[in-house]
Amino acid sequence: MEPSEFEALLGRALTDNVSWCEGLVSAERLSGGASQETYRLTVRTADGERPMALRRAPGGVAREETIGPGPGLATEAQLMQAAQQAGVPEPEVYYVLRAQDGLGDGFAMEWLDGEALGARIARAPEFEALRENLAYECGKILARIHSVDLDASGLRDKLDTFSPFELMNNSWLRYQAFPTPQPMIDYTARWLQENLPEHYDNALVHNDFRNGNFMVDGEKVNAVLDWEVAHIGDPMRDLGWICTNSWRFGRTELPVGGFGEYADLFRGYEEESGKPVDPKHVHFWEVNGSFWWAVGCLGFAEHYRTGPDKTVERPAVGRRTSECQVDCVNMLIPGPVELVEGMDVDASSEMPRLNELLISVRDFLRDDVMSATKGRTNFLARVGGNSLDIVLRDLALGEEARALEHKRLQKLLGSRAGLDELRWQLVHALRDGTMALENQELQTHLRSTVANQIAIDQPRYSGLKTALAYSG
Repeated sequence: MEPSEFEALLGRALTDNVSWCEGLVSAERLSGGASQETYRLTVRTADGERPMALRRAPGGVAREETIGPGPGLATEAQLMQAAQQAGVPEPEVYYVLRAQDGLGDGFAMEWLDGEALGARIARAPEFEALRENLAYECGKILARIHSVDLDASGLRDKLDTFSPFELMNNSWLRYQAFPTPQPMIDYTARWLQENLPEHYDNALVHNDFRNGNFMVDGEKVNAVLDWEVAHIGDPMRDLGWICTNSWRFGRTELPVGGFGEYADLFRGYEEESGKPVDPKHVHFWEVNGSFWWAVGCLGFAEHYRTGPDKTVERPAVGRRTSECQVDCVNMLIPGPVELVEGMDVDASSEMPRLNELLISVRDFLRDDVMSATKGRTNFLARVGGNSLDIVLRDLALGEEARALEHKRLQKLLGSRAGLDELRWQLVHALRDGTMALENQELQTHLRSTVANQIAIDQPRYSGLKTALAYSG
């Protein structure tokens, strides 16, 4: 759909259904939102122009065409309204798109000013005072989410219900459908299967409550965002997810979102809910959080292959699976790792060298495209440059890392087969239980393989620093 057609349809839908809206002035797609499209709208009212937000399915597809699980955007809007009634900070929903609007699934809502970038919330000096009580506040907000009356809100029949096993196994089965062997994912799935919580309550679970999915205004959380994977299940899933290392933004010493301590999160939750928190129960879900996101990242790569939204962002997110896998290593099998030294890619006599071609394109994106653009195009140019950095590091490190991985697998499995075949052999041995999780040679292999992969994909990720700390 052309931008002009999109804006014409959207303007008509808003003026027909939002009483105070007299017309659409502009619609700007924002850089965030890898799963859904997010727009800042400017609309005309009797009192002048006013901002509004639009959340829409990728490519404007209708619900029956979307890929993957989730309640759908109409139910997401209903979730926000129910949470707001339970005391959760939420923007007001103005209008839910209908089929006759011709815009696919989505909804228009109140535009709230604030900060939603997780790295800034965790690090920026202006939020220092906010961070002092933020983990405690998050605990209270989660307790309110979990208190939503599923029957009175009409949500029970619109949401899936998952036991801890079902939630874990659904991710494992989803991963198994991808044509890629990732042994650390299977190792973690086995550990989760063997450590399932014995007792849990059923409640509304946000399922993506983390630093970066709520907005702050400098004094408090003023909006909880992105309800697209909400379900009914074990509420401790939410407490484990906000502690997952992917959402600490490098501040590993502060496990709750990179801004707070476990004790403060648990205290806020207990005071609001009146229910005790078992740290071991939360730890299970913290491990599951890294496992779930490791699979989710691969899903972005798969979505890039199948569409409809084939942006440069999707394969880049796909490579983040190694970040989650190194976090699983650190939680389950910490120990010494050894990184490869790599090769000198500048030693080639070719003119131009392959790395020079890549560097020239990367620098063009960062220096020329980014300086001449703003908004989503600027963001995607940065992502494209980062993807080329991954390719450059793979040229330097990948061949040696894969050669050593191959040797370790040959020894572990007693086979002279090729690397890809041996990866599959190990994956199948983990899936059918013939490879024991306690096998020290297996653990050493997984640590080294994952650490060297993250050194290629994102060497600045905090999980690699944690992994290397065990090596002295």
